[in-house]
Amino acid sequence: MRKRDVLLYASLLTLLGCGSVPLTGRKQLLLVSDTEVLSSSLTQYNDYIKTAKKSTSTSQTAMVKRVGQNIASATEEYLRQAGMSDEIKNFAWEFNLINDSQVNAFCMPGGKIVVYEGLMNLVTSDDELAVVIGHEVAHAVAKHSNERMSQQIAAQYGSQILSAALSEKNAIVKNVAGTVYGLGAQYGVMLPFSRTHELEADYMGLILMTMAGYNPEVSVNFWQKMSAQSGGGVPEFMSTHPSDEHRINEIKKVLPELKKYIK
Repeated sequence: MRKRDVLLYASLLTLLGCGSVPLTGRKQLLLVSDTEVLSSSLTQYNDYIKTAKKSTSTSQTAMVKRVGQNIASATEEYLRQAGMSDEIKNFAWEFNLINDSQVNAFCMPGGKIVVYEGLMNLVTSDDELAVVIGHEVAHAVAKHSNERMSQQIAAQYGSQILSAALSEKNAIVKNVAGTVYGLGAQYGVMLPFSRTHELEADYMGLILMTMAGYNPEVSVNFWQKMSAQSGGGVPEFMSTHPSDEHRINEIKKVLPELKKYIK
């Protein structure tokens, strides 16, 4: 492409799919509709959850569902107050604890949250669990999966998506979704988000958990504990995330700001 064509292509992409992230205002590329994202992700999630072994711990399962629903309720209240009530229809919240030793958790679009028992071994309170679930809910609210799919579509299909290929968009979305979500190829493991997405989810998650009545001050100690587990090894949940030190320093910076979200 000539430089002029590249600039035109970039401009058209922006016009076709420009959105902004709640709470941060960061501009993002969203070429895929919410309906398309939810449909493609729900298929993979349902396939996974049918074979996953749910936890038999009634107390820990109840904890995951309790904290999850409280954060979900706070999230929906925020969306209503921010004039984004239409976004609420995109969520059908579900919180599952899975019998798996991984120190991990993930969220699919639409609010499908999975927490592994391995992570629960490090959780000592609802507040600590809220750090993780708030982070995962933030990924869904920020539409990080949509943005990741859109970036891959733009890179893989180029200017085709601005031409006749738009009529084949469903096929394109289906093709990209398998790579983006990863559940088909990697049992219960969401492929890594970018560092920008992860730090944004940290920030938004802290706000959402605070709105839900949980104490964000525990987040620093919790991430330090996560980092130190397994003899200093890096748990799966943090292996694709920003470095421990970077994450904790960023969290410390925003903690004073969170006071305004305390009810």
